[in-house]
Amino acid sequence: MQDAERTIRLQIIQACLDMDRRGLNQGTSGNVSARWGDGLLVTPSGLAYETMTPEEIVFLDMEGTPTGPHAPSSEWRFHRDILRDRSDLNAVVHAHPTYATAQAMLGEAIPAVHYMIAAAGGPTIRCATYATFGTEELSQNALAALEGRTACLLANHGLIACGPTVSRALWLAEEVETLSRQYAIARQIGTPAILPDDEIGRVLEKFATYGPRAKA
Repeated sequence: MQDAERTIRLQIIQACLDMDRRGLNQGTSGNVSARWGDGLLVTPSGLAYETMTPEEIVFLDMEGTPTGPHAPSSEWRFHRDILRDRSDLNAVVHAHPTYATAQAMLGEAIPAVHYMIAAAGGPTIRCATYATFGTEELSQNALAALEGRTACLLANHGLIACGPTVSRALWLAEEVETLSRQYAIARQIGTPAILPDDEIGRVLEKFATYGPRAKA
């Protein structure tokens, strides 16, 4: 195993452990993947994160053929389809955090109640139509909800967050959960104000130059 590949496998395991530590997931219900070579590396099905080793992460080619000692996550289809269809993304995190999942149980998008909604690429975080877990239908519904976005909810299920790296996808998953919690609390107090699309457009422009710059 190449050092670079082992590093990605370790990053996937660390992200799984961090999901539990940050309260984004419970047990083994979440899953993580990262682009590697002509396919992807994805968490195995039903394995405890605490004992998972780099060798147990499954390699999956873009035809859906796995290589490894275990079966891939039951949600491998949307991991594969997202990374196959979105060249701008290199990692996918799926989890069942409490507030985002509660919002998904309503089958409703998260509106622009805070400017950080733009972190997911637009003025809403859409909610994909419900389909049985692990199915091609769910994968297609997720792809539709992710059009022009890097995160979405899955109706009666949980969330998907994507990014250029595993750490960035995990960061976005936590942001979506934070937005969901804030939105739920605001609705208990009253009627949240929704920011207009043009304001979110301005935020997106500012995000493009926000943060540290890479050295030439």
